[in-house]
Order: sequence, then structure tokens, then C-alpha cells
Amino acid sequence: MNDSVKTYVWFSLLAFLLVVLFVTDILVGTVRIPLPDALSILSGKDHDHIAWSHILFQIRVPKAFTAVFAGSALSVCGLQMQTLFRNPLASPSELGISAGAALGTGLFIFFLDQGVGIQLHRLGIGASWMIALAAATGAGAVFSLLLIISRFVKDNVVLLIVGLMLGTLTLAITGLWQYFSRPEQLQAFVSWTFGSLGVSGGPRLTVLASATIAGLLFSFFLSKTLNALLLGENYASNLGISPRKARTLILLNTCLLTGVVTAFCGPIGFVGIAVPHVMRSLFATSNHMILMPACCLGGALALLCCDLIAQLPGNGIVLPINIATSLAGAPAVIWIILKMNNLRNSF
Repeated sequence: MNDSVKTYVWFSLLAFLLVVLFVTDILVGTVRIPLPDALSILSGKDHDHIAWSHILFQIRVPKAFTAVFAGSALSVCGLQMQTLFRNPLASPSELGISAGAALGTGLFIFFLDQGVGIQLHRLGIGASWMIALAAATGAGAVFSLLLIISRFVKDNVVLLIVGLMLGTLTLAITGLWQYFSRPEQLQAFVSWTFGSLGVSGGPRLTVLASATIAGLLFSFFLSKTLNALLLGENYASNLGISPRKARTLILLNTCLLTGVVTAFCGPIGFVGIAVPHVMRSLFATSNHMILMPACCLGGALALLCCDLIAQLPGNGIVLPINIATSLAGAPAVIWIILKMNNLRNSF
């Protein structure tokens, strides 16, 4: 079997599994809905079970779509980071974007508790929208600072270290706020850090989907640039690609995708690290023209699977999505470390 046939087979299998897991994620939940009734409601033939219809269309379907968009975005971000920094353990969180979003959320909770947010509520702006806006603002602030620093730093490894230090500094400020915060403030913040795929339908899902699709399309546009950077900056320069401009575009796209996912879903870990390596192993290639769509499918599959794991306890108990991703992702990262010698050949 030649490489093109293997690639086609893997893409077909991943697409089939995505459909199966997507439907399964919609059908499984804390409220048991008989399969025939669920299928009848989803097909539009059953109009009698209003409560079940609300659960399916207002909760489970948006949650499944959120898992697809968030998983795809984080996986593609991880792929871009690992290629740009030539580091198999690089992930979106290492740029400090997630830490910036956490700081923005923490400050919002503090000022809301002081009464500043009351007038915003009167204007009709919901708390979930304000949290998303605060998280996006924090992520944007850290990215802006990183972008300014990147103009004076030529070495990608140094830039990665700077990103790590910015994240550490931001987390330290967040920790300082947590130390002096009241229990109810801390509880609200911790709930956000657990992560959630419960983005309700309507405007929030539309914003998440639009930003994610735009970022993913731009990622496909960057595939040839990433292939060139994989062979070294000198090679990319010989092809007429400016390494500094390419780095700026990659950082911008990564921060856009990471920021919007973190704003709506909270900080979700492990997906960005593990999925790109799994896709490299499955497709046995470093070609980003193949890895980009593969990571989209793989990331969506991973987060849908984690959402199903989160519902395993039963009895109305649903684990936070970050616990599920850690349970599934930690073994994958251990596997990556054990396979490090093989991975070096891909960078």
C-alpha cells in the first residue's frame, strides 16, 4: 500500500470516527433519553418531548460542536508551536496566553464583586459574555507584549523562554490575587479554570465557530511556510520567506485561536501537545499540508472522547473537562517523552 492510499485510509477512518463520536456525544448525558426518541427528535419528527428537545438542541448539540471547534483549534496551535520552536513539547499555553486569560478572568471577578459589573448587567450584557471578554482581553494583553518583544528577539528558542517567563509572571500575579481573595471569589475562579464545553447555542457559539474557522483557514494558508521553516530559517529565506514575518503571522494565528478557545471554554490542556504527535505517527509524515487537516480531525476526536470520559461517573455527575483531558492526555505525554529519540527526527 503506497503512501497516498494510506493517507486516504487514515483520513477516511478519522472522519468516520468523528461522526460516530459526535453522534454519541449528543446521545450520552446525565439525562437518559431513549435512543429511538433522541433520533426522532434530532430528525425533526418528534415535537412532543419539549424538555428532551431542549436538552438535545440547546445543550448537547452546542457542546459537541464546541468540542469539535476547540479541539481542532488547540491541536493546530500545538502543531504550529512545535514546528516554529522546533520543540516536541511546545504547546499554546507556553506563550503565556492561557495565563493572561486567567489573569483577565480573575480581575473581572474581583471588579464584578466590587460592584463594577452591576451596571453592565443592567445594559443586558450577560456574565458569561463578560467573562469571555475579560479572558480575551487578558490573553490579548500578553500577546501584545510578546509581539513587541519578538521584534527585538531573533532566536525562536529565546522567544519561547520569554513566553514561558511571561506566563510565569502572569500566573504569579494571578496567584497573588488568589491569596488575598475571598472564598466566593476563589470558588468562581477555580470553576472557570476547570474548563467547560458548555457554550450555549446562539451568539456565543457563532463567535467561537467564526473565529475558529477563520484561524484554521489561515493555518492552512501557513502550511507551506511551516514546511519551509521545518527545514531551517536559511532554507526558508532562500525560498523568499521572511522568517521574522512568518513567525509573527504564526504567533498571531496561534494567539487568536488559543485566546478565543480559552475565553469561551477556559484553559484546556494536553490536547495541543499530544494530538500533533499522534497524527505524525499515524500518517508518518512531517508535511503540514497533511498534518493540518489531520490535527483538525484528531483534536476534535480527542476532545469529544474526553467529554465522554467526563460523563463516565454517572448519577448526574459530570467531571470538569480539564480533569478528563489530564486523565487521557498525561499518558499520551509520557508516551511522547519515551519516544523522544524518534521525535527528534521530525524537527
